[in-house]
Amino acid sequence: MLLSIAIISVATAQDFKKVETNVYLKKFEEAKTEIDKSMADPKNQAKAEGYYWKSRIYAALFQNEATRAKYPNAVEDAHAAFQKYAEMDPALAKVKEKGADGYFDMYATSFGVGINSFKEKKYDAASKEFEKAVVYSDYIFKNKWASSQQPFDTTSILYCAYSFQNAQKPDDAVKYYTRLAESKVTGEGFADIYKYLVDYNTKKKNKEGFDKYMALGKEVYPAENWEDFEIEYIDQNYDLAGKTALYDEMDAAGTLTESKYLQFGDVFVSVRNEDGVDSATIDKYNRKAIDAFKKAYGKNNNNAIAAFNVGVTYYNFFNLEDDKYAANIKKLQEINASKPVIKDPKKKAAAEAEHKAKVDAIKNANAAIEKVSMENVDIAAEWLSKSFMILKDKTPRTNTEKSVINKSVDFIANIYYYKMGRVRGKDAKLFDQYEAKYKEFDALHSTFK
Repeated sequence: MLLSIAIISVATAQDFKKVETNVYLKKFEEAKTEIDKSMADPKNQAKAEGYYWKSRIYAALFQNEATRAKYPNAVEDAHAAFQKYAEMDPALAKVKEKGADGYFDMYATSFGVGINSFKEKKYDAASKEFEKAVVYSDYIFKNKWASSQQPFDTTSILYCAYSFQNAQKPDDAVKYYTRLAESKVTGEGFADIYKYLVDYNTKKKNKEGFDKYMALGKEVYPAENWEDFEIEYIDQNYDLAGKTALYDEMDAAGTLTESKYLQFGDVFVSVRNEDGVDSATIDKYNRKAIDAFKKAYGKNNNNAIAAFNVGVTYYNFFNLEDDKYAANIKKLQEINASKPVIKDPKKKAAAEAEHKAKVDAIKNANAAIEKVSMENVDIAAEWLSKSFMILKDKTPRTNTEKSVINKSVDFIANIYYYKMGRVRGKDAKLFDQYEAKYKEFDALHSTFK
């Protein structure tokens, strides 16, 4: 019995002796010839050692640029052999005995080829190479075959995710970003990993995933602006009633920050852009937006954007009233133009009374409109002036702040021009005051660069 075992062992060793010799001499094409011959024998196909040598040889052919071109299927053949070997020898005993060179060849070459494809913007091809790089780097790091003690190769995983992202394959990209995020990786630009996962789960309407990666992002990058993503989730996944209820709930609980008040205000003021919304609903949400903007300003009275948003919303109210006023003037002109000429004294008196009633109704309506308009422009001027005062001496200003201050002075100038018209010929002192203000702000048009 012992003799039989010895004979089998010698036979097995002899099956791969030439293969092994050629590998150690780095004669990989000769080694390929020998391993192909050996693996053609059915008995060798049942031996893990055969797949070990085949994977190592074909990996070396893939690693060398010349033989890679000569044997274009080497990488697929190597990959299949590695997988078969791992199935037959889960403990990787032969690797530990003979060396992990093949794994390093597959990792380094796949990564290098992937980088070249990535630079050429061939993202589908790059992603396939980086996937292999991740597979083989995992073997290397898991088994501690490299000097590095890190648990995985961050760079390969990151490039794999980048490639899938650029190839417009977010589901695949997320698999790799998830692995990095759950290990709480940090580094320059790595905050975008967590942001990508948060955005992905927002689009997928996955509240559990959203909350998970928001929490991880906040933990490892607490200085990043995560509130924008929270509002974005609400905006995309809640209907108007849900947004309103959530705002009211958080407002009552005192959990809304300056930024969230501002963002909820933006949500509410945008209702006017939705299809099929009636004017009463638009007005309701404009006023809810004002409430949110005022509370943002209450949290920080240097928030020029919040002040501007209050002012411009009231300015829009004024424009709506002014349009009504202008429409009534047109009606009045039409009534006067179509007034019939009646000579019969009896009929004339009745017609005059009817005409006067129509004219008086419009004049009374416009008097009421003018009162509301004046109230709106006064409030608008107050808040736009706050925005102006906050920004006029600020340096440097962001592009948004430049836009806000330039619009503020234009709107304020328009308001005083309107007020001049209301008192013209009625109150000279007020007219002069309004004219001076108009000239002051009109002179500032487009001066804030």
